[in-house]
Amino acid sequence: MKKWKKFLTAGLVGLSVMCSAFSVSAQAGKEAAPPVILDADMVDWLDDGTAMLMLAKAPQTNLIGVTVVFGNTWVEQGTASALRQLEGIGAADVPVYMGVNKPTRANRFELIPEETRLFGRGKDSHLGAAGGPQPPSWQEVYHDVYRDEPKYAPEKMSAPDFIIDAVRKRPNEITIVAIGSGANLAAAVKKAPDIAPLVKRVIYMGGNFFQQGNVMPYAEFNVWIDPEAEKTAFRAPFGEQVIVPLDACEKIHITIPRYQKIKKLITNPIFSELLRYHWMTPMFESDVLPDDNYVWDVLAAAIAIDPTVIEKEVTYPVDVIDQYGPAYGTTMAYKGSGPEGTQEARIILTVNEKKIWDMIYNLCSQL
Repeated sequence: MKKWKKFLTAGLVGLSVMCSAFSVSAQAGKEAAPPVILDADMVDWLDDGTAMLMLAKAPQTNLIGVTVVFGNTWVEQGTASALRQLEGIGAADVPVYMGVNKPTRANRFELIPEETRLFGRGKDSHLGAAGGPQPPSWQEVYHDVYRDEPKYAPEKMSAPDFIIDAVRKRPNEITIVAIGSGANLAAAVKKAPDIAPLVKRVIYMGGNFFQQGNVMPYAEFNVWIDPEAEKTAFRAPFGEQVIVPLDACEKIHITIPRYQKIKKLITNPIFSELLRYHWMTPMFESDVLPDDNYVWDVLAAAIAIDPTVIEKEVTYPVDVIDQYGPAYGTTMAYKGSGPEGTQEARIILTVNEKKIWDMIYNLCSQL
């Protein structure tokens, strides 16, 4: 009996060492992957949350930080959302930074009703942060929305300062996946212009080049919410700029069968609850068949993970109209030469739909 105990003990110790070695090896592999910063106006689950979780889980990317910016949400709301979802996957090693919480143009939000009266609106009525009051704190949002105590807290450093610091420490290595307004990027390059050529790549979800916008006939939400900031970002001499506009995003639909498959795959109670209260859920569980719901930001994260999802693209100098008028927030691509100061960008037109959904389903199966 003693021999069996000795043998069993030795076996368990060996197994423990092997598991520990595997864990260390997996972590080391993750840290060796290309570093990525996600700059997001975070919301629960689809679409920003899914993009974040994909980057955090994928072995091809090392998510070194999440920088929260206003846009879809106020920074307080986005911060609470990011922390909750990272808690859901136990990603305590991914720091969250609070960033810019107001648009560049003075009185931007207050002027939107007059803007609508004068210039009209697009097919999408979404106002994001402009549609509600700024919360007093991220903690209050967390308590109100999730009815729980947060396990993590955001870092004290601001989001633009983190971007500056990270890029200087790892020049020509970092990809920034920018899926919110351009305010954090603009603040970082204005404060430290030297970092722009040291950023390896910026992958944006934003804009529209060869089709109508959404919130405005000529403009897409992420750009329209702060056109001045996006123009600053587009004109920064980053190593490479990749833009995933509505031209690509509105080809990838969420259908009822896809929603049902997502719902079936997710078993983690935190994410099951987030999906249950998601704004799309009532439509998918009613008799109304939505035909204009997409996965938007997920495409930018997917490209960072696996560039082979790209099927069709063009490269042109790009810019943003920041003059106040009916075309405010319009993104432009120049088939000739762009104005002085513009930079070339890869404009993604089509992605592989099957690969995108396989990546989403793979994530869901891990939750």
